[in-house]
Amino acid sequence: MTRMTETDDVCDPVLIQGGMGVAVSNWRLARAVSRRGQMGVVSGTAIDAVLVRRLQLGDPGGEVRRGLGEFPYPEMAQRVKDRYFIPGGKSPDSPFAASFVLPMRPTRDQLELVVVANFVEVFLAKEGHSGPVGINFLEKIQTPTLPSLYGAMLADVDYVLMGAGIPRSIPGILDRLSDGEAVSMPLAIADASAGDDFHVSFSPEEFTHGEVPWLRRPKFLAIVASHTLASMLAKKSDGRVDGFVVEGPTAGGHNAPPRGKHQLSESGEPVYGDRDEVDFGVLRELGRPFWLAGSYGSEGKLEQARRLGAKGIQVGTAFAFCTESGIEPQLKRRVIELAKQQRLHVHTDAAASPTGFPFKVLQLDGTLSEQPLVDERHRICDLGFLRQGYRREDGSVGWRCPGEPVQSYLRKGGTESDTLGRKCVCNGLMATVGLPQLRRGSGAELPLITAGNEVQSILQFLPSEDAEEYSAHHVIKHLLGSQCTPSVSAQR
Repeated sequence: MTRMTETDDVCDPVLIQGGMGVAVSNWRLARAVSRRGQMGVVSGTAIDAVLVRRLQLGDPGGEVRRGLGEFPYPEMAQRVKDRYFIPGGKSPDSPFAASFVLPMRPTRDQLELVVVANFVEVFLAKEGHSGPVGINFLEKIQTPTLPSLYGAMLADVDYVLMGAGIPRSIPGILDRLSDGEAVSMPLAIADASAGDDFHVSFSPEEFTHGEVPWLRRPKFLAIVASHTLASMLAKKSDGRVDGFVVEGPTAGGHNAPPRGKHQLSESGEPVYGDRDEVDFGVLRELGRPFWLAGSYGSEGKLEQARRLGAKGIQVGTAFAFCTESGIEPQLKRRVIELAKQQRLHVHTDAAASPTGFPFKVLQLDGTLSEQPLVDERHRICDLGFLRQGYRREDGSVGWRCPGEPVQSYLRKGGTESDTLGRKCVCNGLMATVGLPQLRRGSGAELPLITAGNEVQSILQFLPSEDAEEYSAHHVIKHLLGSQCTPSVSAQR
């Protein structure tokens, strides 16, 4: 018997705002999109570290504290606030508190922070309207996944989107979390033996001390790069995959590696070929809605997607540089000005990300797109969201990152070739949204900006030729035209 989701009353939108990592897709952007009847998406990546830094800056608008006040277990929210909130904000020359991605066996305080942070981001995105809100995760970042899902579900999230891996277990996990059942998920650990059992687990009953609420099961959308992966997930996942976002290699952020032989162009970018083409006939036969992503943020692209059988489109880059996004405002102004000068360039960097996935890097002076600045940076891995698990000789799990100090990586069994060209994506993305860590002797971490190949086209959203900014509303109106949904204000 096929399990019906509890979100069948939620009408799938035509437009999905991309879930861009580390608070670019923040609650303000998601709420602005959702209020227009389309799907606003918040990023769940590193949201616990983001919450800590917002509280340490004094939470100037009070929004984080308002979200904490709505958390269904007040004692937990109060503990998070007591640990991290600094009235008036920290000193400008003081670093943020150290934070790190969850270990396999987290402490109670670590679990509470992750659950609370995901709740707050979704709650604020959903506040004051009835439009659909989703949350985006990377499958490769595994240890925080279970408590992150639970926190988002406590806030009644409508959709969960996940890419950068093969999320076969997630639909069934959503089923069980909605029923208050304990869940577990296998971990991808390098050099693991056939008999090893490496996994993470989470129990709503233990977490809530027996006060388990019934939760609405959000729809699950898998982000895929091929019809082959979509077909496999539709047939072999644990639970129902409710739809797919089919993302091409021109999209921003992480891209799926090319299939077949690894080749680089003269400019050092991965070469995609015929094997990377999507068979839309196969997608249509799956009988699940799908959205197309990667260079679909222009007028007329929605109609093109629909002719291929898609429900609609997912758009990231256009929203990344609108006023509501989390990118630091001065950086957005610089990008828009360079777009007017026809001077924007995006490089698909095959080595930048510690994940090994190609990563789009916007070339901008004063950021980690400049190799001399990367070389000057003291290598450190103090956030660890893109680290990789490996099996030690004694059978335990260790963690390493190709972006950490080279000798440290080598001591953990890594190879020197893996470290070449790596950038600290975690710290770079934090700096991009105005939350850079301060380093003694070297100052603030530098931004690392990602964007899709179509970044130059953001000029189409400016309300006038001399305008210096545009809003999420301008993007939606331009892309949907007469299909643009009026504002939705009533709560469900």
